[in-house]
Amino acid sequence: MTARLGFLGVGWIGRHRMQAIQASGAAEVALIADASPDAAAQAAALAPGARVVPSLQAMLDAGVDGVVLATPSALHAEQAVAALEQGAAVFCQKPLARTAAETRAVVDAARAADRLLAVDLSYRFTAGARAIRELIARGELGEVYAVDLVFHNAYGPDKAWFRDPALAGGGCVIDLGVHLVDLALWTLGFPRVAGATSRLFAQGAPLGGRRDVVEDYALARLDLEGGAAAQLACSWHLPAGCDAVIGAAFYGTGGGAALRNVNGSFYDFVAERYLGTRRETLTEGADEWGGRAAVEWARRLAAGERYDPEVERLVEVARALDLVYGRAEGAGEAGAEEADGAAHADGGRDGGRDGEREVGVRRGVEGATGVHGVHGVRGRAGAPPRLHDADHPHRRRHLFAAGVIKAGQEAVARERGAVVEASALPFRRSTS
Repeated sequence: MTARLGFLGVGWIGRHRMQAIQASGAAEVALIADASPDAAAQAAALAPGARVVPSLQAMLDAGVDGVVLATPSALHAEQAVAALEQGAAVFCQKPLARTAAETRAVVDAARAADRLLAVDLSYRFTAGARAIRELIARGELGEVYAVDLVFHNAYGPDKAWFRDPALAGGGCVIDLGVHLVDLALWTLGFPRVAGATSRLFAQGAPLGGRRDVVEDYALARLDLEGGAAAQLACSWHLPAGCDAVIGAAFYGTGGGAALRNVNGSFYDFVAERYLGTRRETLTEGADEWGGRAAVEWARRLAAGERYDPEVERLVEVARALDLVYGRAEGAGEAGAEEADGAAHADGGRDGGRDGEREVGVRRGVEGATGVHGVHGVRGRAGAPPRLHDADHPHRRRHLFAAGVIKAGQEAVARERGAVVEASALPFRRSTS
């Protein structure tokens, strides 16, 4: 079959993924939506047969087999769940969500709907990363006991929401570190992360307990089940003498292997095997890897594939990031369920005000992001708009537990009336 796709958010990265899928012939670019009319027009010019629609809901109502999301991180979970529950497969820019609880909610929705879900963790698709993974799987490095991960981006993001803790879920760790953690766990066959320690900085000062800013430099160590350790360093705006420093090195009892970028490039990589003081090249040269994750998802969708349990690995990656951020496992779920109950309490001291505030903030998101709002005027006055059908109260509670509404209330309120664009960064400054 030819899968009909909708593209929500067509800034640079959204357009790039759209063009990659279009060029592959794997699917039809049917519908486009973006908060920015200019971005939508640019995308539509690249896909003459596509129709521009005003919202995700309009896209779903028009009928699509799948949706490609490239919108601000705070919106990913709710938008993905809405699409999945209405029968559309989802391909989402990283991160899928801001926390492990949110991520689990989306994965649960994909499982319940039996729909294909994937995330643009694109570094898995470089030729070098695949060569190293195969090397390790064959046992040629012996027992891997150490991993060094680095991603320094000299530019950093230029959209305000990236720097808002509630809207982004974090700073350079969730933006850049998500690629590194995923790459390490995927390469090693997803060993369990037993624990983590970290130091986070904002503009040169330790972040400490501050909740009003995100980190722009991070050091972390992940302790993996079996005894191996992975150390991670990532940053925005580091004066590293080049555009980017990107690398993933694996050291075992039988040798080492590393993927690293060439001459500060965001695009070009070399993979090498280390044998004592000698090195052998595994891969190098041109490698058009940027759109491969999107194309693979589109091809699988066109072939009729549905829910893949492998996507549950995304929860493990998100859990590792939660550990780096020091977020207590399960704490968010309990707190959010209490808030959900309070918002619906009859005659409760804060129930009415909480419900009113959640509706207002949700509408603030819709006003601020244009096409990103899912529920629009369907929200009920005096109570939070339902994220799921009433027939599914458990899944609705789970998404509240994930913090899709509650965690972003204050930040979205501050953004109300402003335009938060779906446009991503130019690729040389992007991490996707």
